[in-house]
Amino acid sequence: MYRFLLSRQWVILTLIALVLIPVMIQLGFWQFHRHEHRVAQNKLIEDNLKARPVPVTELTSPGHTVPRSDYWRAVTATGTFDTAHEVVVRRRTSADERIGVLVLTPLVLDDGRAVLVNRGWIPAAADQMSFPDVPPAPRGEVTVTGRLKADETTGSSGIKDLSGLPPRQVMLINSEQQAESLDREVLGGYLEQTAPRPAGDTPELIPEPDHDSIGPHMAYAVQWWLFAAGVPVGWLVLVRREKRDRAEAAAATSGDTPAGSEPAAHASA
Repeated sequence: MYRFLLSRQWVILTLIALVLIPVMIQLGFWQFHRHEHRVAQNKLIEDNLKARPVPVTELTSPGHTVPRSDYWRAVTATGTFDTAHEVVVRRRTSADERIGVLVLTPLVLDDGRAVLVNRGWIPAAADQMSFPDVPPAPRGEVTVTGRLKADETTGSSGIKDLSGLPPRQVMLINSEQQAESLDREVLGGYLEQTAPRPAGDTPELIPEPDHDSIGPHMAYAVQWWLFAAGVPVGWLVLVRREKRDRAEAAAATSGDTPAGSEPAAHASA
């Protein structure tokens, strides 16, 4: 009755179904784990943003790699801006997706060390070789509050670190790179300024990261699991259809009436 399942066509179809089921289940768990990671990330961001600001020197030091647990942690730093060594970070977008640059200014602390401060976004110059008009940083001693971030690398950011750029222009925010030109110790990571607000709201301060959206990963996980459940159901439907079609074809060939059907009525002479 089901000998057709041993045919080459059906063996291949069955093997494909057997492969698809675990693959789809695994894809569902992959999306589920991404959902869990997103939820944990949102919780970390929310907790660190709400935490009481601490001096930046309590969380980082020269050569220190900021761990993920300290990302977006509220910190403060008191010192004097070194605008002579100010640089801009190319190809960055504003909150409304405009292309421009970030203003990166070292803040020299009382002990002579420095911390990099991302003062915000401004439009780029008319041509890529020119240095843009940067709003001046506050003069004298200032206390800056911001979010602690890790040094950017090509591996972590996906941004290629181009060489041969015009003076005072960089691709990445990296404390080790800036320490070479500053000729002083620079704390690892950098500070994403949130206060004080600049005059005229320029540079545009970086908005806090999104920590409310959980994305579609859970929905995708459920979809993959439903697809996995649908494969054997679809296989059974195809088997029953094939069995029925073969029975009808055999009945038509032999002239017999297929089981379960009524014989055709003959017209009277």
